[in-house]
Amino acid sequence: MKESRRSFIKKTTVAGSAAIVAPTLISANVFGANDRINAAVLGLNGRGKAHVSGLMNQENVQVTTLCDPDMNVLQERQKAFKEKYNKDVSLVQDLRRVFDDKDIDVVSIATPNHWHALSVIWACQAGKDCYVEKPGSHNIWEGRKMVEAVHKYDRIVQHGVQLRSSPAVNQAIQLLREGYIGRVYMSRGLVFRWRPDIGDQGFSPVPDGLDYNLWTGPAPMRPFTRNLVHYNWHWHWDYGNGDVGNQGIHETDLCMWGLDVGLPTKITSMGGKFLWDDCKEVPEVLTSVYHYPEENKIIQFEVRPWCTNSEEGAEVGNIFYGDKGILVVDGYDKFKTYLGQNREPGISGDDGGIAASGIDRGAGGTDGHFANFIQAVREHDASILNAPVETAHLSSGLAHLGNIAYRMGKVLTFNPQAEHFVNDPEADEMLSRNYREGFEVPNIV
Repeated sequence: MKESRRSFIKKTTVAGSAAIVAPTLISANVFGANDRINAAVLGLNGRGKAHVSGLMNQENVQVTTLCDPDMNVLQERQKAFKEKYNKDVSLVQDLRRVFDDKDIDVVSIATPNHWHALSVIWACQAGKDCYVEKPGSHNIWEGRKMVEAVHKYDRIVQHGVQLRSSPAVNQAIQLLREGYIGRVYMSRGLVFRWRPDIGDQGFSPVPDGLDYNLWTGPAPMRPFTRNLVHYNWHWHWDYGNGDVGNQGIHETDLCMWGLDVGLPTKITSMGGKFLWDDCKEVPEVLTSVYHYPEENKIIQFEVRPWCTNSEEGAEVGNIFYGDKGILVVDGYDKFKTYLGQNREPGISGDDGGIAASGIDRGAGGTDGHFANFIQAVREHDASILNAPVETAHLSSGLAHLGNIAYRMGKVLTFNPQAEHFVNDPEADEMLSRNYREGFEVPNIV
């Protein structure tokens, strides 16, 4: 029987991993006194706050270190930590000092996207396990290097897509696998988030307390502007990936998971800035199509930033199409099904979150996702991870491919095994980027 491309990808991933496995590296303190796991959180302005609480809610886990290039942010978080937990916590601006600290067992990464993969690689080299926010990588090349490092150094790495720890979403995936809506041939990802005009604040002096060199890290150094620090870097190519690479990674991940596919062969994407004359570089509106001719499947992905309709009640979520019905995932933790031409309501599931459309993280949520991560760390067993590093590379890679197709303005043909475009060196150049001296991604061999 002819082997499917999906099976080939799965087998070559395992084979490639086996070729680079190195001896296990364990922290010198072996989880500290009384089997306690000491954790550091990198990046404290946004999702890092949820990382702190997610880790502190785990049994016998202690956040000992907060790391951020902005000392102003660190001091605010230190005060909040003391008020909430009545404990002291160390402050570090340079993440490399975190990796040097033998008393830290795990690191949780909530930095801007351009730091994600390199942080994971450095942490793995230091013998530490990682939880990394989405997207796992800023580009496809460094995502592959991240996967190679995780296997070479035998580390545990969880990708921050919390819906993989949702009981309801897992039930939905099981229904798809069992054929509840028939042969599933298409998935649709929705990211309809309110994203206003961000203006253009121009250049200004670096604020006191911010180490802008560390903030920039491996990305190209630009003059300081509040257009980047601390949130709007998402909308600039050197640091972020637009909303398809921000909120959208949850949905790209679910599109691929539900269809049981890897990276696609054909990609096209169109969109633009139709609303605001601001300093964003990324498109506000984006529609991407990913075609899998070998599997006879297709993914559609849409980003909308402003006034819009919902689709099947979802504004942030996924829709799966089968020959017997559809399955709609709303946000991170609930789904419904509709069967047949008359759209008869079928099985539904809900973790009990108080909000829909992607705002609430659900009962599985951040705490549940961290619980799965900590269990895998304690058992040193990557096979029990809900979102292992390979899924981080694939779901992030799907977003990156759509962005490249948009920037190139044409239909691209991609070779998933080689992870290169077919006869398109210009597009291939966009699979990576130039890394600043001193912050290069190390060669993983």
